Amino acid sequence: MSVNGSPELLIVMTPGATAEHVSAIVHRLAEAGVRARVSRGREATVIGATGDGELLAALPLDGFPGVDQVVPIVKPYKLVSRELSSGPTVIEARGRRIGGGSFGLIAGPCAVEDREQLLETARAVAAAGATMLRAGAFKPRTSPYAFQGLGAEGLELLEEARAETGLPIVTELVDPRQVELVLATADVIQIGARNMQNFGLLAEVGRADKPVLLKRAPSASIEELLMAAEYVMKEGNAELILCERGIRTFERATRYTLDIGAVPVLKAETHLPVIVDPSHPAGRREYVPALARAAVAAGADGVIVEVHRAPEEALSDASQQLAPAEFAELAGELHELAARMGTGVAAAPASPPG
Repeated sequence: MSVNGSPELLIVMTPGATAEHVSAIVHRLAEAGVRARVSRGREATVIGATGDGELLAALPLDGFPGVDQVVPIVKPYKLVSRELSSGPTVIEARGRRIGGGSFGLIAGPCAVEDREQLLETARAVAAAGATMLRAGAFKPRTSPYAFQGLGAEGLELLEEARAETGLPIVTELVDPRQVELVLATADVIQIGARNMQNFGLLAEVGRADKPVLLKRAPSASIEELLMAAEYVMKEGNAELILCERGIRTFERATRYTLDIGAVPVLKAETHLPVIVDPSHPAGRREYVPALARAAVAAGADGVIVEVHRAPEEALSDASQQLAPAEFAELAGELHELAARMGTGVAAAPASPPG
Protein backbone atom coordinates (compact mmCIF):
# COMPACT_ATOMS: atom_id res chain seq x y z
CA MET A 1 0.00 0.00 0.00
CA SER A 2 1.07 3.60 -0.53
CA VAL A 3 2.30 5.65 2.41
CA ASN A 4 0.46 8.92 3.15
CA GLY A 5 -1.03 8.95 -0.34
CA SER A 6 2.30 9.17 -2.16
CA PRO A 7 2.81 7.54 -5.57
CA GLU A 8 3.99 3.95 -5.77
CA LEU A 9 4.43 3.87 -9.54
CA LEU A 10 5.64 6.26 -12.22
CA ILE A 11 4.49 6.09 -15.83
CA VAL A 12 7.03 7.94 -17.96
CA MET A 13 5.56 9.04 -21.29
CA THR A 14 7.56 9.34 -24.50
CA PRO A 15 8.51 12.86 -25.67
CA GLY A 16 5.95 12.56 -28.46
CA ALA A 17 3.07 11.42 -26.25
CA THR A 18 -0.12 13.41 -26.80
CA ALA A 19 -2.62 14.80 -24.32
CA GLU A 20 -4.97 12.01 -25.39
CA HIS A 21 -2.36 9.39 -24.50
CA VAL A 22 -1.96 10.92 -21.04
CA SER A 23 -5.73 11.15 -20.54
CA ALA A 24 -6.14 7.47 -21.47
CA ILE A 25 -3.65 6.46 -18.77
CA VAL A 26 -5.29 8.69 -16.15
CA HIS A 27 -8.73 7.30 -17.08
CA ARG A 28 -7.51 3.70 -16.79
CA LEU A 29 -5.99 4.40 -13.38
CA ALA A 30 -9.24 6.02 -12.20
CA GLU A 31 -11.22 2.97 -13.35
CA ALA A 32 -8.96 0.83 -11.16
CA GLY A 33 -9.48 3.10 -8.16
CA VAL A 34 -5.98 4.57 -8.42
CA ARG A 35 -5.15 8.25 -8.00
CA ALA A 36 -2.99 9.90 -10.65
CA ARG A 37 -0.77 12.99 -10.53
CA VAL A 38 0.46 14.37 -13.85
CA SER A 39 3.80 16.20 -13.97
CA ARG A 40 4.67 17.86 -17.28
CA GLY A 41 8.38 18.48 -17.79
CA ARG A 42 10.23 20.15 -20.61
CA GLU A 43 11.13 16.83 -22.27
CA ALA A 44 8.44 14.39 -21.16
CA THR A 45 5.35 13.92 -19.03
CA VAL A 46 5.39 11.71 -15.94
CA ILE A 47 2.30 10.28 -14.23
CA GLY A 48 2.55 9.32 -10.56
CA ALA A 49 0.09 6.59 -9.53
CA THR A 50 -1.07 6.16 -5.92
CA GLY A 51 -2.93 3.07 -4.75
CA ASP A 52 -2.62 -0.57 -3.81
CA GLY A 53 0.87 -1.74 -4.75
CA GLU A 54 -0.26 -5.21 -5.88
CA LEU A 55 -3.05 -3.74 -8.00
CA LEU A 56 -0.67 -1.28 -9.64
CA ALA A 57 1.81 -4.02 -10.42
CA ALA A 58 -0.93 -5.98 -12.18
CA LEU A 59 -2.05 -3.15 -14.46
CA PRO A 60 -0.66 -3.58 -18.03
CA LEU A 61 0.21 0.10 -18.37
CA ASP A 62 3.36 -0.39 -20.43
CA GLY A 63 1.23 -1.46 -23.37
CA PHE A 64 -0.62 1.86 -23.67
CA PRO A 65 0.27 4.18 -26.54
CA GLY A 66 2.76 6.88 -25.59
CA VAL A 67 4.20 5.02 -22.59
CA ASP A 68 8.00 4.90 -22.48
CA GLN A 69 8.49 3.03 -19.21
CA VAL A 70 6.75 2.09 -15.95
CA VAL A 71 8.93 2.56 -12.87
CA PRO A 72 8.08 1.45 -9.29
CA ILE A 73 9.14 3.87 -6.52
CA VAL A 74 10.81 2.42 -3.45
CA LYS A 75 12.06 5.61 -1.73
CA PRO A 76 10.05 7.00 1.20
CA TYR A 77 9.96 10.43 -0.44
CA LYS A 78 8.01 10.16 -3.65
CA LEU A 79 6.88 13.54 -4.96
CA VAL A 80 10.23 15.27 -4.38
CA SER A 81 12.17 12.39 -5.93
CA ARG A 82 14.00 13.01 -9.19
CA GLU A 83 12.14 9.99 -10.56
CA LEU A 84 8.89 11.98 -10.61
CA SER A 85 10.18 14.73 -12.90
CA SER A 86 11.94 14.45 -16.24
CA GLY A 87 13.72 17.76 -15.66
CA PRO A 88 14.65 20.21 -12.91
CA THR A 89 11.93 22.26 -11.27
CA VAL A 90 12.31 26.00 -11.83
CA ILE A 91 10.87 28.40 -9.26
CA GLU A 92 9.85 31.85 -10.46
CA ALA A 93 8.81 34.90 -8.44
CA ARG A 94 8.08 38.18 -10.23
CA GLY A 95 10.28 37.17 -13.16
CA ARG A 96 13.25 36.02 -11.05
CA ARG A 97 14.12 32.33 -11.41
CA ILE A 98 15.92 29.73 -9.32
CA GLY A 99 16.82 26.34 -10.79
CA GLY A 100 17.20 24.93 -14.28
CA GLY A 101 20.28 27.01 -15.04
CA SER A 102 19.14 30.18 -13.26
CA PHE A 103 21.18 31.12 -10.19
CA GLY A 104 19.37 32.89 -7.36
CA LEU A 105 21.17 35.51 -5.29
CA ILE A 106 18.96 36.20 -2.26
CA ALA A 107 20.17 38.85 0.18
CA GLY A 108 19.02 41.17 2.93
CA PRO A 109 18.99 41.63 6.70
CA CYS A 110 18.20 38.91 9.21
CA ALA A 111 15.26 40.94 10.46
CA VAL A 112 13.26 44.02 9.54
CA GLU A 113 14.25 46.50 12.26
CA ASP A 114 13.04 49.87 10.97
CA ARG A 115 12.24 51.63 7.71
CA GLU A 116 15.62 53.24 7.14
CA GLN A 117 17.53 50.03 7.87
CA LEU A 118 15.43 47.93 5.49
CA LEU A 119 15.21 50.38 2.58
CA GLU A 120 18.90 51.27 2.67
CA THR A 121 19.87 47.60 2.71
CA ALA A 122 17.35 46.71 -0.01
CA ARG A 123 18.72 49.43 -2.29
CA ALA A 124 22.27 48.21 -1.69
CA VAL A 125 21.64 44.53 -2.44
CA ALA A 126 19.54 45.41 -5.50
CA ALA A 127 22.36 47.59 -6.86
CA ALA A 128 24.84 44.75 -6.25
CA GLY A 129 22.79 42.30 -8.32
CA ALA A 130 20.63 40.42 -5.83
CA THR A 131 17.60 38.72 -7.37
CA MET A 132 15.44 38.54 -4.23
CA LEU A 133 15.24 40.39 -0.91
CA ARG A 134 15.25 38.36 2.32
CA ALA A 135 14.22 39.77 5.71
CA GLY A 136 12.21 38.47 8.64
CA ALA A 137 9.16 40.34 9.85
CA PHE A 138 8.60 37.55 12.37
CA LYS A 139 11.69 36.09 14.05
CA PRO A 140 11.75 32.87 16.11
CA ARG A 141 14.53 33.33 18.70
CA THR A 142 16.15 31.01 21.21
CA SER A 143 15.67 33.56 23.98
CA PRO A 144 12.13 34.82 24.69
CA TYR A 145 13.70 38.19 25.55
CA ALA A 146 15.47 38.65 22.20
CA PHE A 147 14.12 40.82 19.36
CA GLN A 148 11.21 38.95 17.76
CA GLY A 149 10.68 41.16 14.71
CA LEU A 150 8.21 43.92 13.88
CA GLY A 151 5.43 41.60 12.77
CA ALA A 152 2.73 43.19 10.61
CA GLU A 153 4.60 46.51 10.54
CA GLY A 154 7.62 44.67 9.14
CA LEU A 155 5.51 43.19 6.34
CA GLU A 156 4.33 46.68 5.36
CA LEU A 157 7.94 47.84 5.18
CA LEU A 158 8.82 44.85 3.01
CA GLU A 159 6.06 45.82 0.60
CA GLU A 160 7.53 49.32 0.40
CA ALA A 161 11.01 47.91 -0.27
CA ARG A 162 9.65 45.69 -3.05
CA ALA A 163 7.78 48.60 -4.64
CA GLU A 164 11.01 50.64 -4.74
CA THR A 165 13.51 47.97 -5.80
CA GLY A 166 11.37 45.46 -7.69
CA LEU A 167 12.94 42.60 -5.71
CA PRO A 168 10.63 39.70 -4.79
CA ILE A 169 10.25 39.23 -1.03
CA VAL A 170 11.42 36.14 0.89
CA THR A 171 10.18 36.22 4.48
CA GLU A 172 9.63 33.65 7.21
CA LEU A 173 6.37 32.16 8.40
CA VAL A 174 6.57 30.92 12.00
CA ASP A 175 2.94 30.39 13.05
CA PRO A 176 -0.02 28.84 11.18
CA ARG A 177 -2.17 31.68 12.53
CA GLN A 178 -0.13 34.14 10.45
CA VAL A 179 -0.51 32.34 7.12
CA GLU A 180 -2.93 34.77 5.49
CA LEU A 181 -1.02 37.79 6.79
CA VAL A 182 2.33 36.57 5.43
CA LEU A 183 0.82 35.30 2.17
CA ALA A 184 -0.50 38.78 1.42
CA THR A 185 3.08 40.11 1.28
CA ALA A 186 5.53 37.29 0.61
CA ASP A 187 6.56 36.20 -2.87
CA VAL A 188 8.42 33.24 -1.34
CA ILE A 189 7.52 31.82 2.09
CA GLN A 190 10.48 30.74 4.18
CA ILE A 191 10.14 27.87 6.63
CA GLY A 192 13.11 28.22 8.95
CA ALA A 193 15.29 25.49 10.40
CA ARG A 194 13.41 25.45 13.71
CA ASN A 195 10.16 24.66 11.90
CA MET A 196 11.44 22.09 9.39
CA GLN A 197 9.46 19.36 11.17
CA ASN A 198 6.49 21.50 12.21
CA PHE A 199 4.22 19.30 10.12
CA GLY A 200 1.09 21.40 10.67
CA LEU A 201 2.90 24.46 9.35
CA LEU A 202 4.28 22.47 6.40
CA ALA A 203 0.75 21.38 5.52
CA GLU A 204 -0.45 24.99 5.64
CA VAL A 205 2.16 26.23 3.16
CA GLY A 206 1.52 23.11 1.10
CA ARG A 207 -1.99 24.43 0.54
CA ALA A 208 -0.74 27.93 -0.33
CA ASP A 209 -0.16 29.26 -3.82
CA LYS A 210 3.29 30.72 -3.17
CA PRO A 211 6.76 29.14 -3.52
CA VAL A 212 8.25 27.79 -0.30
CA LEU A 213 11.89 27.95 0.80
CA LEU A 214 12.50 25.09 3.24
CA LYS A 215 15.60 25.16 5.43
CA ARG A 216 17.27 22.05 6.82
CA ALA A 217 17.13 21.73 10.60
CA PRO A 218 20.47 21.66 12.48
CA SER A 219 20.05 18.02 13.51
CA ALA A 220 18.18 16.72 10.46
CA SER A 221 19.45 14.15 8.01
CA ILE A 222 19.11 14.70 4.27
CA GLU A 223 16.29 12.13 4.18
CA GLU A 224 14.44 14.00 6.93
CA LEU A 225 14.72 17.22 4.93
CA LEU A 226 13.30 15.48 1.88
CA MET A 227 10.47 13.98 3.92
CA ALA A 228 9.65 17.46 5.25
CA ALA A 229 9.51 18.65 1.65
CA GLU A 230 7.19 15.74 0.91
CA TYR A 231 4.73 17.11 3.50
CA VAL A 232 4.54 20.34 1.50
CA MET A 233 4.21 18.74 -1.92
CA LYS A 234 1.66 16.19 -0.69
CA GLU A 235 -0.76 19.08 -0.10
CA GLY A 236 -0.43 20.20 -3.72
CA ASN A 237 2.31 22.86 -3.64
CA ALA A 238 5.09 21.82 -6.02
CA GLU A 239 6.86 25.20 -5.83
CA LEU A 240 9.61 24.31 -3.38
CA ILE A 241 13.24 25.33 -2.80
CA LEU A 242 15.50 23.31 -0.47
CA CYS A 243 18.12 25.11 1.60
CA GLU A 244 21.24 23.67 3.24
CA ARG A 245 22.18 25.96 6.16
CA GLY A 246 24.60 23.95 8.27
CA ILE A 247 24.17 21.18 10.81
CA ARG A 248 25.18 20.80 14.45
CA THR A 249 28.40 18.83 14.98
CA PHE A 250 31.11 18.69 17.64
CA GLU A 251 33.00 21.50 15.86
CA ARG A 252 32.84 24.91 17.56
CA ALA A 253 35.13 26.99 15.32
CA THR A 254 32.05 27.89 13.27
CA ARG A 255 28.46 28.40 14.37
CA TYR A 256 27.35 25.26 12.49
CA THR A 257 29.09 22.90 10.08
CA LEU A 258 28.13 23.57 6.47
CA ASP A 259 27.32 20.19 4.89
CA ILE A 260 28.54 21.11 1.44
CA GLY A 261 28.26 17.45 0.43
CA ALA A 262 24.50 17.72 0.85
CA VAL A 263 24.31 19.85 -2.30
CA PRO A 264 25.32 17.18 -4.85
CA VAL A 265 23.39 14.53 -2.92
CA LEU A 266 20.20 16.60 -3.00
CA LYS A 267 20.72 17.46 -6.66
CA ALA A 268 20.95 13.73 -7.41
CA GLU A 269 17.94 12.77 -5.27
CA THR A 270 15.43 15.51 -6.13
CA HIS A 271 14.26 17.65 -9.01
CA LEU A 272 13.84 20.66 -6.69
CA PRO A 273 16.24 23.63 -6.66
CA VAL A 274 18.88 23.50 -3.93
CA ILE A 275 20.36 26.64 -2.41
CA VAL A 276 22.83 27.29 0.43
CA ASP A 277 22.78 29.70 3.36
CA PRO A 278 26.48 30.45 4.11
CA SER A 279 25.71 33.02 6.84
CA HIS A 280 24.37 30.73 9.58
CA PRO A 281 27.07 28.04 9.42
CA ALA A 282 29.79 30.70 9.25
CA GLY A 283 28.62 32.68 12.26
CA ARG A 284 31.25 35.28 11.38
CA ARG A 285 31.11 37.54 8.34
CA GLU A 286 34.72 36.91 7.30
CA TYR A 287 33.90 33.24 6.63
CA VAL A 288 30.74 33.88 4.59
CA PRO A 289 32.35 34.59 1.17
CA ALA A 290 34.38 31.36 1.16
CA LEU A 291 31.33 29.26 2.05
CA ALA A 292 29.23 31.02 -0.58
CA ARG A 293 31.85 30.33 -3.25
CA ALA A 294 32.02 26.69 -2.14
CA ALA A 295 28.23 26.43 -2.54
CA VAL A 296 28.38 27.62 -6.14
CA ALA A 297 31.27 25.28 -6.91
CA ALA A 298 29.27 22.36 -5.44
CA GLY A 299 26.44 23.02 -7.88
CA ALA A 300 23.95 24.97 -5.76
CA ASP A 301 21.16 26.80 -7.57
CA GLY A 302 21.60 29.88 -5.39
CA VAL A 303 22.67 31.33 -2.06
CA ILE A 304 20.82 33.28 0.61
CA VAL A 305 23.08 35.77 2.40
CA GLU A 306 22.47 38.07 5.36
CA VAL A 307 23.34 41.71 4.65
CA HIS A 308 22.82 44.74 6.91
CA ARG A 309 23.46 48.42 6.21
CA ALA A 310 25.41 48.60 9.51
CA PRO A 311 26.07 45.07 10.83
CA GLU A 312 27.45 46.32 14.14
CA GLU A 313 24.01 47.82 14.87
CA ALA A 314 21.98 44.72 13.93
CA LEU A 315 19.47 43.49 16.51
CA SER A 316 20.07 39.85 15.56
CA ASP A 317 22.94 37.86 14.02
CA ALA A 318 25.19 40.94 13.94
CA SER A 319 28.44 38.97 13.68
CA GLN A 320 27.50 37.11 10.49
CA GLN A 321 25.85 39.84 8.43
CA LEU A 322 27.83 41.41 5.59
CA ALA A 323 28.08 45.14 5.05
CA PRO A 324 26.79 46.38 1.65
CA ALA A 325 30.31 46.89 0.24
CA GLU A 326 31.29 43.36 1.28
CA PHE A 327 28.19 41.91 -0.34
CA ALA A 328 28.79 43.86 -3.56
CA GLU A 329 32.27 42.35 -3.83
CA LEU A 330 30.94 38.86 -3.10
CA ALA A 331 28.08 39.24 -5.57
CA GLY A 332 30.53 40.03 -8.36
CA GLU A 333 32.55 36.92 -7.54
CA LEU A 334 29.45 34.73 -7.42
CA HIS A 335 28.18 36.07 -10.76
CA GLU A 336 31.49 35.12 -12.37
CA LEU A 337 31.71 31.73 -10.68
CA ALA A 338 28.09 30.85 -11.51
CA ALA A 339 28.77 31.63 -15.17
CA ARG A 340 31.78 29.30 -15.11
CA MET A 341 29.60 26.60 -13.61
CA GLY A 342 27.15 26.93 -16.48
CA THR A 343 24.48 28.90 -14.65
CA GLY A 344 23.59 32.56 -14.67
CA VAL A 345 22.04 34.98 -12.23
CA ALA A 346 18.42 35.49 -13.27
CA ALA A 347 17.91 38.78 -15.05
CA ALA A 348 15.52 41.44 -13.82
CA PRO A 349 12.01 41.30 -15.30
CA ALA A 350 11.23 43.57 -18.22
CA SER A 351 8.18 45.03 -16.53
CA PRO A 352 8.56 47.82 -13.94
CA PRO A 353 8.29 47.06 -10.21
CA GLY A 354 4.77 46.70 -8.90
